[in-house]
Amino acid sequence: MQLRCFAAPAHSDMDAPMSNAEANQSIDVLASAARRASAVLSRTPTPVKAAAIRAAASAIRVHAAAILAVNAADMASAQHLDEAMRDRLLLTPERVEAMAAGLDTVAGLDDPVGRIIDAWERPNGLRFERVRVPLGVIGIIYESRPNVTADAGALCVMAGNACILRGGSEARGSNAAIHAALVEGLVSAGLPAEAIQLVGDPDRALVGAMLAAHGGIDVIIPRGGKGLVARVQAEARVPVLAHLDGINHVYVDAAADRARAEAIVVNAKLRRTGVCGAMETVLIDRGYPHARALVAALIDAGCEVRGDAGLDARIVAPAAFDTEWLAGIASVALVDGVGGALAHIAAHGSQHTDAIVTEDPAAAARFLAECDSAIVLHNASTQFADGGEFGFGAEIGIATGRLHARGPVALEGLTTYKTLVHGQGQVRP
Repeated sequence: MQLRCFAAPAHSDMDAPMSNAEANQSIDVLASAARRASAVLSRTPTPVKAAAIRAAASAIRVHAAAILAVNAADMASAQHLDEAMRDRLLLTPERVEAMAAGLDTVAGLDDPVGRIIDAWERPNGLRFERVRVPLGVIGIIYESRPNVTADAGALCVMAGNACILRGGSEARGSNAAIHAALVEGLVSAGLPAEAIQLVGDPDRALVGAMLAAHGGIDVIIPRGGKGLVARVQAEARVPVLAHLDGINHVYVDAAADRARAEAIVVNAKLRRTGVCGAMETVLIDRGYPHARALVAALIDAGCEVRGDAGLDARIVAPAAFDTEWLAGIASVALVDGVGGALAHIAAHGSQHTDAIVTEDPAAAARFLAECDSAIVLHNASTQFADGGEFGFGAEIGIATGRLHARGPVALEGLTTYKTLVHGQGQVRP
C-alpha cells in the first residue's frame, strides 16, 4: 500500500530535536492547509462526506493485511510499554473490521451541520434561527490507540471539520497506514486530502506547537494517559476538550439481583482492563446479602481485589480508591446505601462513568439523578462507555468537563452553532 501522509516534514529519530521555531512553522503549514480544507468541508453536502467515509472504510478493508503488518512491527518495538498500553496499540483482524464498520456507521448518521436547533420570533418581526456549524480545525493528540486515527478522521469530516492528528511514536506505522486509507477515501470523493492530516514526525516540539497554535487550530482534543492530558491542559493556548482519569465505580445496592450483579461487576472490570470505561472500584451496600460471593466472583475470574480482607482471605492489600489501575486490579468498599455510594464517588471519582446495580426503582432513580458523572448507568456494565455502543459509530473521546460536550464526543460534539437573524428592514430605535 502506498502511504500518502500529509504531515509535518519528517526527520530521522536520530536528528537533533526541532527548535520551537521549526516546530511552529511546520504546524503553521498544516494549519493553513487544514483551514482551506475546512472551508470546503463546511459547505460539502452530506452525501459527499458520507461517500468519502464509506470509501475510507472500504480502503481499510482492502489494505487490512498491510495495516496489520505495520501494527505487528509497532508491537514488536513496544515491548517496553505496560499491558494496558500494548492492548490499546494492538490491532487484530476483528479490531480492523470493527474500525471499518465504525466508519460505515458514521457515514450513515444524521449530519448535524445546518440543523436548526432553535427558532423564535420577536414582536418587532425579527426571526431568529440557531443553526449547527462545524468547529473548524481540530487538533487531536493521542497515544497508542491507532483506531483513533480512523475514528477521529471520520467524525471530523462528517461534522464538516478538518483535523490534524498527532499520534504517539509507538503507533507511528499503524497510524500512517490507517491515515493513508482515509486519504484514499477523501480523494475518491473529490474532497481535499488535507482535510485529514497526520503529524508523522515524533518530535515532541510539534505537540507544543499544536498547543500554541491559537488562530490556526480551533480546539485540541487529547486522548491518552494522565500525563499527556495534564500537559495539554497546562500548556494549551487553544481551547481543550478532555478528561483525565477514568476512576469508575459499580455500586451494588442491597436490592441487586445476585447473578446480574456478579455478571456486571466481572464484565465491568475484566472485559478489557485497559479502556477508560473499565471499573476500578466496586461499592457494596452493607445490606447486600451476597457481598462475599461477589468479591469471590471477581477473584475467581482473575482479578486482584484490594480492600477489607474480611470479605475474602485472598485480599492481601488495602484499597486505593484514587487509582486508575487499567489492569486486572480492583478496589472494594462497603458503603451505607445509595447515599454512602454517592458520597464515595463524589470524594474519589473522576466524573467519567459510574453504575448502579439494583432492582429497586427508587434507588436507581436517586443514583441516576444525583451521581454527577458524564455517563451514569443502571443495571449495565461501565464497559458500555464507548461512542460505538451509544450508536455514534465512533467517538473522538469521552469528555468529563462541563462546557460544550460531555460523555462520548461524536458528531454533535464536534459542532457549535451560529444565530441567523431574518428581518424586513428593521432598524433599532
